[in-house]
Amino acid sequence: MIGSTESYSGKSAVLLGVGLQLQAAGMDIGFGKPMGSSIGGDAADPDLDFIVETLQLPAARFYPPSISLTEAAVADRLALDGQAPTHYSLQGYTEHRGEDLLLLEGPGNLTEGTLLSLSVAHIAADIDAAVLLVTRYDSLLLVDRLLAAKAQLGARLIGVIVNDVPPDAAEACAELARPFLESQGIPVLALLPRSPIMRSVTVREIVARLNAEVLCCPNRLDLMVETLTIGAMNVNSALRYFRKATNMAVVTGGDRTDIQFAALETSTQCLVLTGQIPPSPEILERASDLEVPIVSVDSDTLSTVERIDELFGQVRLHEPIKVQCIRELIATHFDMERLLQLLDLKLPVSAS
Repeated sequence: MIGSTESYSGKSAVLLGVGLQLQAAGMDIGFGKPMGSSIGGDAADPDLDFIVETLQLPAARFYPPSISLTEAAVADRLALDGQAPTHYSLQGYTEHRGEDLLLLEGPGNLTEGTLLSLSVAHIAADIDAAVLLVTRYDSLLLVDRLLAAKAQLGARLIGVIVNDVPPDAAEACAELARPFLESQGIPVLALLPRSPIMRSVTVREIVARLNAEVLCCPNRLDLMVETLTIGAMNVNSALRYFRKATNMAVVTGGDRTDIQFAALETSTQCLVLTGQIPPSPEILERASDLEVPIVSVDSDTLSTVERIDELFGQVRLHEPIKVQCIRELIATHFDMERLLQLLDLKLPVSAS
């Protein structure tokens, strides 16, 4: 089972990358997710469908969620009516269908599902699964939470992946964190470097998050945005700033025609105009020529930036370029041979 120490760690992307690598090595894999989640949202999980489609798994190799962490399930458990709590059976995940390895996606973090006895630790113990944990790099204190995870999971924790390691932290992570974790019996199977592509969002996602009005180039909403910039300074300063960034979404006031022109002359994927002020005809014409979408919102610049920034921390893995990126990251940085050794598995003879 692949779990994570915190939500939005890149768990789904890592699972997909590992799955693709195993398939490339000739392994017949299955995929499943014991517990779904629909707290505060839609019961549908587009990530599951995307992973199944990308791995090209037949129906017999997909183990859909048998349990969902819903408001109703939580309320039922919280009701102190003297009855024994509902027991959720995970037996279906122990009845394999002939695959060489079954990859399971765990809950969003190590505590999710605890109320229903469906946390990573509970599920792993129930179905006798090994656990591979993903954690997103934020500082060397990641060691702290991985030690806590080891204390919680014990021998079931067979390895960890540190995701999204920025360039300026790569050396410390490799020379300090990795050896220390290994000395504590926590195998580090990958240090995945930060990738602008993996952190990017589409213009379409920005439009949906902001409930924005698309004023120009609605056919270009699949452009990928890697950086977010604010056009609130004078135009000369803005130009210098814009030229240092790539694949930007520029947020600026609808009345800042000078900033809008400057943004369109640099690596801008989208103009987000605040204050519900329409752009000039000249701006619309130039953006149309360059095929750069312009969207308009009625919120102010600061709140607009905050909402887009939140989106960057919750990126989805639904674009082919991201699939190719995670495939390459796993192929380059992930120790597949060691994983198979830890699982006491061998590659099919035909693949060796």
